[in-house]
Amino acid sequence: MSSAQSGPRSGSSPAAGEGAERLTIDQLAAEVGMTVRNVRAYASRGLMPAPRLVGRTGYYGPAHVNRLRLVRDLLERGYTLTAVEQAMERNPQLPETPLLDLMATLTNPIGAPEPPEDVEETLLSHLAGVDHDHDPDFVQSLIDTGLLERVGPTTLRMHRPALVRAGAQAMALGLERDSVLELWASISERLRGVAEAVVTTYREEVWHPFAEAGLPEDQWPTMLSSIESILPVVSQAVLAVFRDELHAVIEEAMGEELAALTGTPPDATPEDRPEA
Repeated sequence: MSSAQSGPRSGSSPAAGEGAERLTIDQLAAEVGMTVRNVRAYASRGLMPAPRLVGRTGYYGPAHVNRLRLVRDLLERGYTLTAVEQAMERNPQLPETPLLDLMATLTNPIGAPEPPEDVEETLLSHLAGVDHDHDPDFVQSLIDTGLLERVGPTTLRMHRPALVRAGAQAMALGLERDSVLELWASISERLRGVAEAVVTTYREEVWHPFAEAGLPEDQWPTMLSSIESILPVVSQAVLAVFRDELHAVIEEAMGEELAALTGTPPDATPEDRPEA
């Protein structure tokens, strides 16, 4: 029997064969973290190419590994097996490797939400300028919103650390706790609308033309780079616009307050202003 028919050596990987089918079904299942039973089930539904047969033994390669990883990732994202099957039937030439790269980009985008962070309860109260002994409701109110979770007698887990810190600092500046929570909810709601508008526009003007062109393989690097860049680009635009608008509103508000102190309308001309 030739080496091509002798089957793979123990521990071989798809890369070792430079594209040749060298994995048995047991090795394939181990490579993608599935059971042999699931691999057989997916194969029976046409979710991956047929193996190379040598006698009665089937051998699998990188194409099978990538296709099963794609199926697994789609299932883990909440798609049903029927939905995955229909997608494969409609697009039998789906490029597995670029799609797996896309999954990785979506899972770990630049600027992804911060991971949870633990903090001592007294330290957070101090940051907010709150006397913990006299205002125990401060922490409980944040726990009720889902921003905090108690993980120990004196330890809290911040699920959105930057937002929690910003809220605590706003309270230290003199804002009431309930006002801060209402402001943060209002900001979140409005920015959700901005995010939806950006994504809708991107899908219509960038992704849909790419998909309608048949997902050309040579354009995948550009597409992935574009998806990675959209978040920081839009974030910079939102911050720049908000900074300008906040500056303008502060100037208007301060003008009104100064006018109230001096008894002069904010738009008064110099001759209308009272003499010193």
